[in-house]
Amino acid sequence: MALPLEPIAATKTALAPHDRSRRALASEHQEMAIQVTGLVKHYGHTRAVDDLSFGVQRGEVFALLGPNGAGKTTTIEILEGFRARDGGDVAVLGQDPQAPVDLKQRVGLMLQQGVIYPNIQVLEALRLFCSYYARPADPAQLLHLIGLEAQAKARFRTLSGGQKQRLSLGLALAGNPELIFLDEPTAAMDPQARLVTWDLMKDLRQKGVTLLLSTHYLEEAQRLADRVAIIDHGRLVALGTPEELLAQSGKGVVRFIATSGLPAAALRALPGVRTAQEERPGAYVLTGADLDEIVIDVAIWSRAQRLRVTGLRVERATLEEVFLQLTGDGGEGRVDSV
Repeated sequence: MALPLEPIAATKTALAPHDRSRRALASEHQEMAIQVTGLVKHYGHTRAVDDLSFGVQRGEVFALLGPNGAGKTTTIEILEGFRARDGGDVAVLGQDPQAPVDLKQRVGLMLQQGVIYPNIQVLEALRLFCSYYARPADPAQLLHLIGLEAQAKARFRTLSGGQKQRLSLGLALAGNPELIFLDEPTAAMDPQARLVTWDLMKDLRQKGVTLLLSTHYLEEAQRLADRVAIIDHGRLVALGTPEELLAQSGKGVVRFIATSGLPAAALRALPGVRTAQEERPGAYVLTGADLDEIVIDVAIWSRAQRLRVTGLRVERATLEEVFLQLTGDGGEGRVDSV
């Protein structure tokens, strides 16, 4: 477990807002929480990070995704100050992550496999980590925030995987961070604990905290992230909001039920429709770039034709499908960032 990095007044109602409001932060887009420009990192002859550039705005949830070996972990370790870069520029809260000591008072780290003293009790661990900071959080409030009050005296080694993850989050919050790195934050959590953690992350975002999220649970990124960056072989292959990436993938479909035997040519002639197919008698599926517009066009066309249409709905792609399209074997190639 890396040391946490500066304090937060906890409980959902007691999380201290930062000195500047979210509105003030939004007006300072020129002061990015993270700025990466032309980042390069080699391991021997392997170029693990290859001219990578992206920025994270203050107060947003930013998901950095990639398959194993894509350079994601190396990039995050450089941002955290644990690893030196071979080229390019990196700024975290306006500073070089390897240089100033005071930066570590402004950043929190939640690691996937954090390890602390095996016999330390949960509340003791929170008290210890809070003691590292000039403005410490209330350990009891942190304990409530992460939902481990019943385990206050339990030793770390006896905790389940999900409980260890929640403790790791509490330790990261001990420093009232402006920026938090979250590595697989809900790994091993049960569904209820995962939802509670998601709510906490949303609450932090509302208070102006910047969250950089790394996860293989892509539903998590789709639900939480304001923007998503996907990297593969050390390069950026997609960047945008989840909605932009899903729309760009062209993977969604429009479905409806109507009289069987409708002419496919007439459906393909609708604006924006790329393909039209009758999957089974009376069940139609359409594809195209703008699915919402296709729904409108189908409704207008069916009314003009005096057709009864039911079950008209959009089935959108998931971020997992987009991710596999861009990085998986047999994918359809990369897309430009948006």
